[in-house]
Amino acid sequence: MFEKITAEFPIMKFILSGAFGLESPRSPTPDICVQRPRTIYGVSKVHNELLGEYFYHKYNLDFRCLRFPAVISGDAKQEGGTTSYAIKMFHDALTSGNTTCYLRSDTRLPMMWIDDCIQSIIDIMEAPTSKLKQRTYNVAAMSFTPNELANTIRKYKSSFTVSYTIDHRQQIADSWPEALDDRNAREHWGWNPKVDLDELVRRMFEYLKAKHQAL
Repeated sequence: MFEKITAEFPIMKFILSGAFGLESPRSPTPDICVQRPRTIYGVSKVHNELLGEYFYHKYNLDFRCLRFPAVISGDAKQEGGTTSYAIKMFHDALTSGNTTCYLRSDTRLPMMWIDDCIQSIIDIMEAPTSKLKQRTYNVAAMSFTPNELANTIRKYKSSFTVSYTIDHRQQIADSWPEALDDRNAREHWGWNPKVDLDELVRRMFEYLKAKHQAL
């Protein structure tokens, strides 16, 4: 049945996922390495990757998979996730002028601006099959710590202060990559992010200032 479906309809399977574990190299984390996540969330992501690649090799399904870092936008939620501290910092800088961070000041994690995220999807969808030497790729843009983000925010809000109250999310962050190695995406299909930390902060302040003024 699957052979009949793929013969009659062009199918592209596209899953956005990335899951590693304590045994994975952390800085940088390559496309191909040990992946032993310890949560059902992570296990299901690895399962999706392997299943998609199986269908590619078995049935010639055009499976293409990207592993994203944390994606930042002005509309992202401020609470809950391990990397949500970054979003909260911007809102707090514009309102109270101070924030409390639940990760250590030196916790480095990979991040990406929303526009780069969308562009990476477009780029890999449009890439000729002949350029894809693998089916699962890391994509990255920047990695920073809470302290580095706070220092960059102070270029716009010089009096901004941060206090640290570490919680359970620190243990999660310590098992994540500090940086993703995306050299293959850059070499194979021309991935090239445009937004670095300075530009990320500029765009967030521009967007959030307008948003807060509209409230």
